[in-house]
Amino acid sequence: MLYIVFIAAIVVLAVLVGIMYVRTSIIMSRLENMIDRAIDNTFSESSFNEKKLSKLEAKMYRYLSAGNTSLRQVNSEKDRIKTFIADISHQTKTPISNILLYAQLLKEAPELDEGTRQIVGQIETQTEKLSFLIASLVKTSRLENGIIAVAPKQNSVRKMLEQLECEQAAEQKDVSFRVDIPSELVALFDFKWTLEALANIVDNAIKYTPPGGMVTVSTREYEMFVCIDVTDSGIGMTEEETAKIFTRFYRSPRVYEEKGVGIGLYLAREIVSKEGGYIKVTSELFKGSVFSVFLPKLPGHDSA
Repeated sequence: MLYIVFIAAIVVLAVLVGIMYVRTSIIMSRLENMIDRAIDNTFSESSFNEKKLSKLEAKMYRYLSAGNTSLRQVNSEKDRIKTFIADISHQTKTPISNILLYAQLLKEAPELDEGTRQIVGQIETQTEKLSFLIASLVKTSRLENGIIAVAPKQNSVRKMLEQLECEQAAEQKDVSFRVDIPSELVALFDFKWTLEALANIVDNAIKYTPPGGMVTVSTREYEMFVCIDVTDSGIGMTEEETAKIFTRFYRSPRVYEEKGVGIGLYLAREIVSKEGGYIKVTSELFKGSVFSVFLPKLPGHDSA
């Protein structure tokens, strides 16, 4: 009799374990479905009946519902920012162009005295600075908000360096400029945006190198990265400054007289980091700087 009771208890226990296993499997399957939908951005409150969910599922449902609502709000805010940036770009383009045109027409007027001509020249110069600043801010905001997407793919480093046109700026500054064109190197980067990032770095190197100095661009290849070095014999930086130069609008007190708004290096770092790369700086005060741009050779590298 005891043997029969023992067997019956084991059978009942096995049935209960089976029921719990099936119930747990169903819950885990539904949780996995919720998470998969959230990852794919297809989660919808109407896809699930909260009344039929377990306590754990209900909590996950409410969490994902709140996240879904936040995502919709973020996307809506991004659309508003996109419209706002487009409005700024459109609304400022015409008046700035008109001011430049009027300033240029005034400069050509023969009856102007030298003092007035200098004032008109200043108006033209400052308007050009304003135009550059607004264009840079619009470009940076678009990049930060994902309105402009960086699309890295396998590209030729050699071809990008061949399109680096900085000779004229170097000649005007009386700075020697050399690009050591490498043999064929391939890395993962967005051709247009990376060329702009590199041009910003080279432009800075030329700008802050005194006449008679030199700026060179060279490459190194590693197992996972291709490195592009921009080396100058310029004014250099302190260790404290190298930690600040990629901050938006930062400019060293020693270079206030030079043209610029302090956004080029910030934009360069944003572009390279979005591609999975990174930028390192080695510098010594009055002894020049080396900006090293590391571009990944394969997808999936973390810049950290």
